[in-house]
Amino acid sequence: MGSRAMKRRRGTKVSNKKSIVLGVLTVFVGLVVVGCIGVFSLCSSWLTDLPDYANADAYNSSKPTTVYAADGTTVLAEFQLENREPVTLEQISPYVLEGTVATEDERFYSHNGVDMFGIARALVNNMLGGELEGASTITQQFVRNTILSEEMNDISLKRKVREAYISLKLEEQYDKDEILLMYLNTINYGSGAYGIQAAAQRYFSLNANELNVVQAATLVGIPQSPTYNNPIDNPENCLKRRNVVLERMLRNGFIDQATYDQAVATPLELNPTTFSQTGILAYPYFTSYVRDQLTDPNGKYAYSTAEIFKGGLTVYTTLDPFIQDAAQDAADEKQAQTGEPFEVSLVAIDPDNGFIRAMVGGKDFNETQVNMATGSGGSGRQAGSSFKTFTLAAAIEEGIDPETMIDAGSRAEFPGWSVHNIGYVDYGTRSITSAFAVSSNTAFARLCLALGPSKVAEMAHKLGITSTLENVGSLTLGTSLVTPLEMADAYATLANGGTHYDPECITRIVDRTGKVIVDNEHPEGERVISEEVAHATVEVMKGVVTSGTGRAARLSSGQVAAGKTGTADLYKDNWFCGITPQLSVAIWLGDRSDITVAKSIPGGITAASVFARFLDTVLEGQPHEEFPTAGKPVYTKYTNAEYNIGGYYGSGDSDADEKAEDAESGQIQEPVDPPTGSEGGGNEGGGTSPEQPENPTQPTDPETPEPPTGGDPDPGDTENPGGDGDGGGDGGGDNPPTENSD
Repeated sequence: MGSRAMKRRRGTKVSNKKSIVLGVLTVFVGLVVVGCIGVFSLCSSWLTDLPDYANADAYNSSKPTTVYAADGTTVLAEFQLENREPVTLEQISPYVLEGTVATEDERFYSHNGVDMFGIARALVNNMLGGELEGASTITQQFVRNTILSEEMNDISLKRKVREAYISLKLEEQYDKDEILLMYLNTINYGSGAYGIQAAAQRYFSLNANELNVVQAATLVGIPQSPTYNNPIDNPENCLKRRNVVLERMLRNGFIDQATYDQAVATPLELNPTTFSQTGILAYPYFTSYVRDQLTDPNGKYAYSTAEIFKGGLTVYTTLDPFIQDAAQDAADEKQAQTGEPFEVSLVAIDPDNGFIRAMVGGKDFNETQVNMATGSGGSGRQAGSSFKTFTLAAAIEEGIDPETMIDAGSRAEFPGWSVHNIGYVDYGTRSITSAFAVSSNTAFARLCLALGPSKVAEMAHKLGITSTLENVGSLTLGTSLVTPLEMADAYATLANGGTHYDPECITRIVDRTGKVIVDNEHPEGERVISEEVAHATVEVMKGVVTSGTGRAARLSSGQVAAGKTGTADLYKDNWFCGITPQLSVAIWLGDRSDITVAKSIPGGITAASVFARFLDTVLEGQPHEEFPTAGKPVYTKYTNAEYNIGGYYGSGDSDADEKAEDAESGQIQEPVDPPTGSEGGGNEGGGTSPEQPENPTQPTDPETPEPPTGGDPDPGDTENPGGDGDGGGDGGGDNPPTENSD
C-alpha cells in the first residue's frame, strides 16, 4: 500500500512539473503574441498619416515657381526656390551612377528598398569599432530628403518605420533606375546645388555627363554631409571623402587598380560657377521681398522642403502694378531733384487688409539689393518727428484731450539731457494739437516723459512697429531705427479706425496640382485701439497737412489726408508718413550711406511732396472717401506741473505767441548760424528748412532746421556732457535726442 502511494505521489509531482512548464510556456507565448500584436498596432498607428508618396516622380522634374502681381497677369518672377536642373539618366556620367551605388548602397539592385543584410553588417561593424557607417538604402535616403523631409532630423523609431514602409512601396511602383535618377536629381550637394546637374555646374562648370572619374567621385562624396564635405569651404574633408568613394568603386569592380591609383593621386581641382540669375522679371525690390518671405525658415509660410523641391508653385501677390508705377515715378522725380547720392524708399499699404500695394526699396536694385523699405541688411533709419504720432495716440488713449495746453518753448531741460525746437523757435504754450502741427520737440518730449516712454513704445508696437524701441524720453523724437514698411503698417492701423493687419505681400499660393496651399485673401485683423482713439488721433494728424509742417503733402483733388513729417540725423533722413482712407504711405528720403559719410539733404527738399505727387496720380478720377468716424474718447482733466502740461506756464519771451503764430503760418525763418559748440559740425543741410514747401514762391515752413552742432550747442551749455558731435553723448538718464529731429 505504502509503495503504491509513493508512486502515486511521484506521478503527481511529475504531472505538476509538466503543468507548470506548460503554464509558463503558455504565458510566454501569450506575451510574445500580445507583444507582436502591440508592436503591429503601434507601427500601424505610425503609418496612418503618411504624406502622399504616389506621385514621387514629381521630384524627378522641376517647374519654375511663377510669381504674379495682384492683377493675375503681370509676371514678376519665374524662379526655382532651389538651384536645380533635372536631367535624364543618359545625361549623367556612368562614373556618377557607379560611384553612387558603390558608396551609398552597394546592394541597391538586389534589395527591395530596405537592406536587412546591410543593417546587420552596419550594426556589427559599428559595435566592433569600425568606421561608423549607416544602413539606409538609396531609396530610403530619397524618401527622407523629399517625402519625409519634415521629419528628416527626427531620429526616432517611428520615422525609421515610416521611411522603410514608403521605401518598400516606392520599389513596388518604380524600377531601380527610376529611383536612382530621382535620388540624383534631388539630393543636396551643398552650396545651394540640388541634383547632380546643378552640382556639376556649381563646382566644375560642366554638365553631369561630362564628369570624369575624379570629378564624379568628388560629387558623390558630398551628400553624406553637404557642409562638412563641401569642396569649396572644406577641401581637405572633401578630398578625404572623395578617396573613400574611389576605394569603394575599386572594391565593387567599377574601376581598376591603375585608375584608382591615378585618381587618388590627383589633387582637388575645381572650376566653380557662381549662379547670379535671380529669375526676377519686374519690380525687383518687391519681388525679392516675396522670395525672401517664401524661403524664410522662420517665416509664416511653413512649406515642407518636399513642396519646395517640387517647384511649380503659382504665387499671387498684393502688388498693384498701376500703384507701383506711380510710386516709382514719384520717387524717380524726387531723386532727380535731389541728385546723387540721395534716393527715395516708399511703401504703400491698403489699410483695409494690410496688403502691400507698392514698394520702392531704393533707386537701383542692380547696384545694391539692400531694401531700404523693409530694412534688409539692417537698413532701418531714425524716423524723426514722424514718430511723434505714437506719442499723440498714447496720450489720447490715456484720456488726455489733445486740446490740453502744453509748454512748447524753445528748449527744455530734463535730468541728464535737454531738447530744443528746430531753429530754437519758441512756440510758447499751446494745445497738443497745435504743438503737433508745428512739430514742437520740447512739447512732445514733455508729453512722452509725462506718459512714460514705455507707454509710447507700447502704442507703437500695438499699431505695427516691430523693431526694438528704447524706453527713453527721446523715443518720441524718432531716435530708434525703424523701416518704411513698419511705419506704413502702423499708420494704416490709424487710417482704418484701430484694427491692425500684418503687412502682407502674398494673397494666394497654388501648388503644381492646382491645390491652394495658402489662402490669405481675407485676412483677419486685430483691434488694438478703440475707434474713438484712432479717430481723435487722425483728426489731429490732419492739421499737419492743412496748416502744419506737411503742407506740401496736400492733395490737389481735395481728398482728405493726414500725416506727419520727420527729419533726423543731421538732415540725412527726411520722412513723410501719410494716410488717406485708401492708402497708408511711408516715404523716406536720404542717403543710405553710413552715418559718418552720408550727406545732408539739400535745403528746402522734403519727402512730403512725394506723397502728393504719388497719390494725386493714384486717386485721380476716384470719388473722395472719408476716414472712419467715431465719438470722442473719454477725456479727463490732465495737469502735470513737473512737465508743464495742462496750464499756461509762460515762455520767457514776451513775443512768444506772436512768434509762434508767425512760425506756424510760415512767415519767419530762424537764423541758421550754428551756436558755438565744443565739437560742433557745420550746417550741412543749408540755410533753409528741409520741411518747407518746395515752391520757392510760397512762405517758408515753420520747421526751419537748426544747424547741427553737437557737443555743447551754446557757450557754457552743459546739456551734452561728453557730446559726440550729433547731439549724442553720455549725459546720463534718458538718451539725448538727435539734435535736429524736426
